[in-house]
Amino acid sequence: MTTTGPGNRAPGATGAGGPRRARTPPPPPRDGVAHEVFGDLRCLLIAPRLLVLQVSHPVVGAGVADHSDFRADPWGRLLTTLLSLTTVVYGTPEESRAEARRLRRLHAAMTGTDDTGRPYRALDPEAYAWVHATLVMGPVDAMALFGTPLTGERLETYHRELREVGRIWGIADHRLPPDPAAFEARYAETVARRLGDNRAVRDVLEALAHPTPPVRRIPTAPWRALTRPVTRRLTLVTVGTLPPILRERLGLPWTPRDERDLRRLARRVRLLVEPLPGPVRLALPPLLLRLAAHRRARAARAARRAAGPTHNGPSTRSR
Repeated sequence: MTTTGPGNRAPGATGAGGPRRARTPPPPPRDGVAHEVFGDLRCLLIAPRLLVLQVSHPVVGAGVADHSDFRADPWGRLLTTLLSLTTVVYGTPEESRAEARRLRRLHAAMTGTDDTGRPYRALDPEAYAWVHATLVMGPVDAMALFGTPLTGERLETYHRELREVGRIWGIADHRLPPDPAAFEARYAETVARRLGDNRAVRDVLEALAHPTPPVRRIPTAPWRALTRPVTRRLTLVTVGTLPPILRERLGLPWTPRDERDLRRLARRVRLLVEPLPGPVRLALPPLLLRLAAHRRARAARAARRAAGPTHNGPSTRSR
């Protein structure tokens, strides 16, 4: 499988004509719009919608169905995804670039054949760019529904900063629309032309409607009774914020009453979250960064142990 084709070379790759771009950009600035918006607690409410949109793409859906442990461990997969995304957006330049390289190495081996018999590869340039597009659109839609919509210069800045994140991931410039209007046009085109139903979509919807307990010691029946109010609201947000054309393709019902319930929930979230100070609304990224650093340190220790002892001192001479 070719992972560095003309539309999807790794950052800083070179070819016969020299470097594709002069540098890999740093993550978004700490005082930028992306930092302020991306880690807002309200974006978590729209996270399941992002999963549905991503796996509705045939390449992403086939890759998740064949290679992901989402069905067996949805909570662990969600945490791993959050840690990776937080590292790229909020980490140091070195951490961000290292995580992007790790992701590409991980996905490079993911190939197969989808349900229709078509071959796929996880690093397909269009599919990789679509995943990025859903992550760009998610906070925009979350703020429009649950907070203060991004408009004007703030929206332009946000898109500019997220284009740099796409470059960190190794997405080619021509797959990163230059402004919000171009982005929205390509996003709508992909929804209309490429997205549809598949096994992974059904797995995500089932996990959303009937989440398994995060640890096995929790009995399933009490867990589902306890989480039913939350899952009902998350399902409402997920289905209600999908593009209508995709919602129809997936056979997901949506009524005027559902729309009223969603607007009522959105008002309550705004009233609850908007008055909170910034450090409270943005409390999650620092916690996830610390956890990601802990995991990297633990993995490095395990790798050193697996490599065996090293002898750095003077050699012992035979007597």
